[in-house]
Order: sequence, then structure tokens, then C-alpha cells
Amino acid sequence: MKDLLSMNQLTNEMIYDLLDKTHRMKKGEFPSLKGTFAANLFLEPSTRTKQSFYVAEKRLQMEVLDIEAEQSSILKGETLYDSVRTLEALGADVLTIRQSERGALKEIASRTKASIINAGDGTGEHPTQSLLDLYTIYEEFGTFENIIVTIAGDIKHSRVARSNAYALEQLGATVQFSAPDAWREKDGTYVTMQEAVETSDVVMLLRIQKERHQNQTPMDSYLETYGLTKQRASLMKPGAIIMHPAPVNRGVEIDSDLVECSRSRIFEQMNNGVYMRMAIIQTLMEGKHYENHKRIQMERGLCATV
Repeated sequence: MKDLLSMNQLTNEMIYDLLDKTHRMKKGEFPSLKGTFAANLFLEPSTRTKQSFYVAEKRLQMEVLDIEAEQSSILKGETLYDSVRTLEALGADVLTIRQSERGALKEIASRTKASIINAGDGTGEHPTQSLLDLYTIYEEFGTFENIIVTIAGDIKHSRVARSNAYALEQLGATVQFSAPDAWREKDGTYVTMQEAVETSDVVMLLRIQKERHQNQTPMDSYLETYGLTKQRASLMKPGAIIMHPAPVNRGVEIDSDLVECSRSRIFEQMNNGVYMRMAIIQTLMEGKHYENHKRIQMERGLCATV
């Protein structure tokens, strides 16, 4: 695997391999990628994703270049492709990119030798967030079979919801949604929050993405009507957990007291994000090494051409 752009490019075997690598990373088994170069190009705001990639890359002993929107020549009219090619020409082996155009990285990745990681493409996908969420669930339950996950909130605008729903169902979990009518996708099973807390093993809350809404979002009664209140949390199944990709709007989608309660895995998700992103980078670099080795063998006439 050269790039990670979407969850639908991963088989269950590939996902479980990443879960295993993450587990070993979390135990302190870090490989060294010393002598390799990572570039992080974030054209939309980010705290957790950007910084967890930075920490992951440094723990892998990579050289790291961080670029934010205001530092990019894209502001001068340079295309995203030319920015990527520039970083590749400077020596970047892997580029982590967040930008607003859904699906824009697919063509770019096909035209570069560097590995491309999608760190969020507008309302498209967020595969690395999905993978760290999968690890958090697997770490908790040891399986995806017969696990019921409710994804609640701004489904329509959430790349996290899109990536997670696809992957969880592929792995055998049951996925349902809870959202106001205006924020629903056409597909999927929708339940009330009351039904969600009573039936789910995982309640995964989403931030209201006001920046992607064309009309002003009413917020006054959202928590009581659609959010996770303390009263609703008291009805959750024994052993059920609360998740959130963050940033969390306390008192909006979740009562502030629940963010760090015993059921919450919100900060554990963040911790797991570093190790999962280390595992992803290692896997991509292994894929590049294999492809380069195969190319060299073919050039030497030691590998049959197709």
C-alpha cells in the first residue's frame, strides 16, 4: 500500500494488521525510520490530527516539516498538486494533507512517488481518525462482531461518520445513526438518542460543523433534544462507552461532566491516535520499500515484466 486515502481501500486483513501494529507501538515497540522525511500540509484547522502526526513522526525518528495554510504558496495561487510535487522534490517520503476538496487527493497520489495520507478532505473521509476509533473499540471489546455503534450528531457534514460507518459494517459491527432531520444522509438506520443509549455498546458523538452549514444552526436546545445528557448516559448498557473525535463542544453535543467520566474514551482516542498514525506511516513506508525493491529488480532483469 503506497497511500491511505479512503477506508474502502482497506481489507479486513489490512485493518487487523494495522490494529496489531498499533498494539505493539503502544507497548513501546517503535521501529526507526531515521533518514526519512515527512511533510505535513494542513490547509484547514487542526489540533489533534496535526500534532499527533507530528508526535508520531518524531517517535519514528523522521525529519518533519510542518506547513500551515498561511505558510503555503497556495495563497499565492499555486495548485495543491504543485505544492505536493515541491515537497516531494525536496525529499518528502510521506505527505499528510488536510484540505477542503472532497476526493482531490486521489489524482495527486497517482502522480507522485511519495506516499499520501488523507488527514481529512472536506466532508469526504478521515481514514486515520476512523482507524484510531476502530483500535479504541477493539481495545475495549476485543471484537467488532455483535457490537452496536450509534454515531450521533452532524452526520451529513461528517467525514468521520462516513469513514467509520463503512469500516465498522465491513468488520461486522451494527451501525445506526441519530441526528436531526436536516443533518441526515439518505442511507442508514436512524434512532432517537433515547433508543441509542439503551441499545448501543458505543455512543460516538460528533461536533456540529457550523463552518460547513449554509444556514445558521440552532444550538439552544440541541443538548436536551439530540445530545448526550447525564440523564441519558445513566441509561447506557453496562460496559458501554462514549467516544468523540473532538474537538468537543462541552454542553452542546455532550454534557461537560461526561467528557471525562468513567465511560468516556475521548482522551484515550487521542492517545491511541499517535500509535495508530505511527503504524500507518510504518505500513506505507514498508509498501514503498517493497515497490522500490520490485522496480530495481525489474530494471536489473531479475523480475519478470508484465
